[in-house]
Amino acid sequence: MQQDLNRVIEQVSKEKGIDKAILISALENAMISAAKKTFGHQRKIEAQFNPEIGEVELFEAKTVVETVQDEATEITRDDARENLDPDAEFGDELLSKLDSSRFGRIAAQAAKQNIVQRVRDAEREIIFNEFKGREGQLVNGIVQRFEKRNIIVNLGRTDAILPEKEQVPRERYRQGDRIRAFIVSVEITSRGPQIVLSRTHPGMLTQLFAQEVPEIYEGIVEVKGAAREPGGRAKIAVVSHDPDVDPVGACVGMKGTRVQSVVQELRGEKIDIVHWIADQAEYVCRALAPAKVAKIIIDDDDHTMEVVVPDDQLSLAIGRKGQNVRLASRLTGWRIDVCSEAEAEEETRKARQSINAIPGIGDIAGELLYQAGFKSAEDVADSELEDILDVEGISKEKAEALHKSAKQYVVEKRAQEAELAASAAAASAALAAEAALAAEAALAAEAAPEPES
Repeated sequence: MQQDLNRVIEQVSKEKGIDKAILISALENAMISAAKKTFGHQRKIEAQFNPEIGEVELFEAKTVVETVQDEATEITRDDARENLDPDAEFGDELLSKLDSSRFGRIAAQAAKQNIVQRVRDAEREIIFNEFKGREGQLVNGIVQRFEKRNIIVNLGRTDAILPEKEQVPRERYRQGDRIRAFIVSVEITSRGPQIVLSRTHPGMLTQLFAQEVPEIYEGIVEVKGAAREPGGRAKIAVVSHDPDVDPVGACVGMKGTRVQSVVQELRGEKIDIVHWIADQAEYVCRALAPAKVAKIIIDDDDHTMEVVVPDDQLSLAIGRKGQNVRLASRLTGWRIDVCSEAEAEEETRKARQSINAIPGIGDIAGELLYQAGFKSAEDVADSELEDILDVEGISKEKAEALHKSAKQYVVEKRAQEAELAASAAAASAALAAEAALAAEAALAAEAAPEPES
């Protein structure tokens, strides 16, 4: 402790990036802890770093009293005036310097551990604060090691974790490989900052385009949304705030150089760039590209869109294993149901047929109900009367009559269906019984002895 600490503090501060005040505070606290182990925990000890001599000086504080009850913290006025301050008065708190050379080996080791722990804590806090503000950004690192199926990535000053669930299934890495990932979260734990990375997060796609497309970085082009199936396909929606800038063209780049750079970083993941528009129906149509859309039926209550496409476009709209429609749904935030024109026509025919089967409905009322969103007689019967009254072109009397007629018709229809189902079940049971008897008879015949000749 007798060496010049100024140089040590300066060096550690530069190497670790820790404020000198934190290091000095750690030294002072360590010296107090060591002093109390040597002189006793009941003593009131203070520490002060003296930069002129490069040492931490220790002082013991005692209060001037008339009668001493605790020798560790109190002193009489006569003793104080004789040994510490000739002008001491009752109530004064006086400091006397302690000899730090009396520290034992255990006390010195404790001081060293205290300093190391404080420096480590300060370093962890600096790293945490540095990365906490970088959530949602990309970071470059080197594959350090593998823990089970998680990848530990060296970011320079600290390590981060790339969990198995945040890895793209087809990607493989070896120790020492360079890797770029998206910072998902930064949390402080007992072992220090934990930085969680991702290669599958949609934000990685957004950040890659922001790095490759200057118009996004400058705010001329805005990314409105992104959806990915990592390693397979992705969709990103962009809009331009400058009428002279084409957002899709800006993202594609000259001869596709910009988008190809992103595709290369994502190891061949195909990317669809969608021009965002405020009209949600048109937005969904664009999101389903390359398929062409014939018609869209919007249900705002369920936040659903029924999309009708030409028969030859159905597989294109759905995509391989439903990938295209899934990504379009995630990108737009709408639940999308896709069907072909032939299927839509068949559903329309069945819906009109079911509604027109209601006794006394008439062709006009039936069409009005269908256009209002009713798809069957059951829909009319199970709805509230107010829903039918809201249909423009149907009077109150007609609505009440239709609602009553539909309820009666559906009750009778369900009763008939139940009766038919019961009859079918009975017939099936009878056939099963006959089959069982026939099987028993066949077994009995096989078991019977053959007649003697």
